[in-house]
Amino acid sequence: MYVITILGNFTILFIVKTVPSLHEPMYYFLCMLAVTDLVPSTCILPKILSIFWFNSREIDFSACLIQMYFIHWFSTMESGIFVGMAYDRYMAICHPLRHSTTLTNNNVTKIGLAIVLRSTMLILPFPLLARQWPYSRTNLIPHIYCDHIAVVKLACADNRISSYYGLSEALSVIGMDVFLIVMSYIQILRAIFRLPTKDARLKTFGTCTSHVCVILAFYIPIVFSALTHRFGHNVPLHFIILIASVHVLVPPLLNPIIYGVRTRQIRDRFLLICTYKGS
Repeated sequence: MYVITILGNFTILFIVKTVPSLHEPMYYFLCMLAVTDLVPSTCILPKILSIFWFNSREIDFSACLIQMYFIHWFSTMESGIFVGMAYDRYMAICHPLRHSTTLTNNNVTKIGLAIVLRSTMLILPFPLLARQWPYSRTNLIPHIYCDHIAVVKLACADNRISSYYGLSEALSVIGMDVFLIVMSYIQILRAIFRLPTKDARLKTFGTCTSHVCVILAFYIPIVFSALTHRFGHNVPLHFIILIASVHVLVPPLLNPIIYGVRTRQIRDRFLLICTYKGS
């Protein structure tokens, strides 16, 4: 999984960089997504491999807090990128004549910086609050990585501030982002159904299928993970760990595969590179 994730996302970055026709907002957002996907994979998977290969089941507390920060930063960042992608599709389909003048390179850069700033500021209290709680001498996390709620539950103090902040951050970010994405696609579907022919409708909606697939692959596990962590008291622990792991590890693996298969320009360029190397 780690090798495929690294190769897949670096391939996306390489293809977009080397093909001038792909220097468009849609592919800039895709590059942001690829860079974001590399962060949790690099923060988590090497440690997971050391657990399985070398039975290295310990992590320094500061390293645990850093890992916690980047895991949740990844979730908030990726959610914001999906909103940016939805806005790009909305402008391209509903307002095609204004698309190039609205989503200029400068505006895409501003959107990217706003997504980074939002993620950084919202997630920063996670490690700061977790660091201030007292912990017992034996700290065992029933998890393969330092999830925020798993660490906070070990505190020997009233940790409701951390718990409530984590829940409110997840609900507000996911709720707002999902609402914006849904509203964008409602407008997109209305525009698609106004097209005169079935072929035109299918072709136009085909430009959105990759985005829809990666959104589902991201949000379904994260919602299940958040709900089972806080309310699934009768859910088996191994199932909670599995869902949380799927949320963090699977989207970075699937995103480049989905876009590589569903996006003709990327697929053709990748096949051209493979054919050239094969000859």
